[in-house]
Order: sequence, then structure tokens, then C-alpha cells
Amino acid sequence: MIDKILKGKKAAVLVETEYIPMEINYYKTMFPLLGAEVDFLTYLWGEKERILVSDVTEPGEMSQTMTVDKDVADYNAANYDIVIMAANYCAVRLREIPPMGSLGSPELTRTAPAVDFFAMAMKNKRIIKGAMCHALWILTPVPELLKGRRVICHTVVLADIYNAGAIFVPDEKQYVIDDDLVTARSAANLTEFFNAIVEQAAHRE
Repeated sequence: MIDKILKGKKAAVLVETEYIPMEINYYKTMFPLLGAEVDFLTYLWGEKERILVSDVTEPGEMSQTMTVDKDVADYNAANYDIVIMAANYCAVRLREIPPMGSLGSPELTRTAPAVDFFAMAMKNKRIIKGAMCHALWILTPVPELLKGRRVICHTVVLADIYNAGAIFVPDEKQYVIDDDLVTARSAANLTEFFNAIVEQAAHRE
């Protein structure tokens, strides 16, 4: 029998097209098994729902899809115990500034709904945050929230994360816990990453 160690907890996963199916399916299965409620949030661009398309890594590989009907702009990070930014290129897409196709400005990069949501979570020590692989890209518009934080990430985004002021920790376990922030190098470390988040969330009031 599985211990409902997260009973009564709520998790939010920010997701977009080019998500990794293995990661998202893991959250869909494991959070309920451990007693937690999980919401998958994206920016809906004024639509009632969006169909997101997964990443593919091999020629001829079939992509998967998921339908999301919860707009990150309508939700408050303070209502969650766990907030995870999904891996791969989800964070890049969620940094886009409405309206789509606008030229934007450096100042406006901070106002993308998903950036604002994750920034609010970062400011709340009660909430356990998770970011794996490329996910810390969601915080580069607000580098003051990365400055001084001990993290690990994929080498693809390492320069960006370092330039935002984070402290890179090349831990051989390939995941790093910095109090309320859990990071991991890649989706290959999903199980360890998830277990670390669960451990931190289960013991935080």
C-alpha cells in the first residue's frame, strides 16, 4: 500500500508544447498516488483550452498531445504547496509576452503570466519549487530570484542561469536541494528529482 504522504497537498505543473511525455505522465500518476491534487497550467491565449504537442527525439517518432484548460493567468501560486516548471522548451514558450507576436521590451519580459506565477511561488518559502533541465529559463526575466540560489541544470542553459546570478552546483547526484527549490540536470533524473520534491513538501507546513 502506497503511503499518502502528500494527502491534502496541491501541486501545479506549468506546461507547454514540446513537453516531455515521460515527465508529464509521471506527475499525472504519482501525485494522485501520493494523495496530492495536481493541476496542469499553461497560458491559453484567450482560448478555452489548448492542445499541447510533445517533443520528439528520434526520426519518425510520433508526438503525443495533451489538452489543458487551466490558464496560468487565472491561478494564484499561493494556493499550491508545490509548483513545478516542466522540463525541455516549455519555459521558453511560457516566457512569451502577450499579445503574441508583439515586439515587447526587456521590462515586459517580467510580465508574462507564467513568469509572474513562478516568481510569486519563488517569493513564498512555504511552496516547494521544482525546475529540471531547461526549466530555470522561466526565471531569467527576474534574475534577482535566481541570484545566490544553489542549482543544477542542463548544460544548454547553464550560461544563462549562471549569468542570472545562480550558484551552479555540479553535484554527481545530478539534483540539488536548496531549501524550497529543487533542481535537476535532466529528465534522466526525474525519479530522484520528484522524490526530493516530495520529501521537502511532505515536511513543510
